[in-house]
Amino acid sequence: MTAAAGVIRVGVGGWVFPPWRSNFFPPGLAQKNELEYASRQLTSIEINATYHRLQKPASFAKWRDATPPGFVFSVKGSQYVTNRRVLGEAGEAIERFMASGLAELDAKLGPIVWQFATTKVFDPVDFEAFLALLPARLGSLTLRHAVEVRHPSFMTPEFLALVRRRGVATVFADSDKYPSFADTSSGFVYARLMNTEPQHATGYPDTRISFWAECARVWAAGGEPDGLPRIEAAPATAKASGRDVFAYFISGAKERAPAAAMAMLKQLAG
Repeated sequence: MTAAAGVIRVGVGGWVFPPWRSNFFPPGLAQKNELEYASRQLTSIEINATYHRLQKPASFAKWRDATPPGFVFSVKGSQYVTNRRVLGEAGEAIERFMASGLAELDAKLGPIVWQFATTKVFDPVDFEAFLALLPARLGSLTLRHAVEVRHPSFMTPEFLALVRRRGVATVFADSDKYPSFADTSSGFVYARLMNTEPQHATGYPDTRISFWAECARVWAAGGEPDGLPRIEAAPATAKASGRDVFAYFISGAKERAPAAAMAMLKQLAG
């Protein structure tokens, strides 16, 4: 039986970036209307401001109302949760973050991504204690969590077994700076595509945009794309059901990110 494919969403990180006013946003567009415009060209945006400081419920409600039906935000977890020596002691900080207004996004709340410092070394006991603190629900909303680990010590089967037990996604980072592995560990895929280059109008060459679109299709169908780095060998068969896919063009030549996302969406539509 063919697996039912998940939903593929493609976007960028944030929406306030001055260079985009000359190559993405229409001339003269008021800054207050930039999210409204971006959300109609893309299908998801990763909110990065939440990493640096707690936001207000009114801000989440404003972002929700500015975007069209079907649009989804991912939300970066607070640095006050992830940038600590003992992750298992982050319970209160996680509670404050969850209570800051995320529920105002309602159906537009996608995954919460927890990004760790490059110096954070894998401690199996402490990391499992952290994962146990992540809530499964926020009011009536079911939560999905992803972790972006940035130290090579995490590239072990032990880490994969741990996140798979907890149903937490590992972020695939197309990056030369950070660990890059595409082993799936939950019912959705979270990809951060970070190698855009300024000499390409769409950040990546056309062939690479096509490659990422095909990877997304395979992930969404429950499969494992070829040509990506892994810790373990890919399973021989597809999952019984598809996966939602969240792909963000972020970092690298950031000025090219919207064009890259729109090019990938065009490939997927075709």
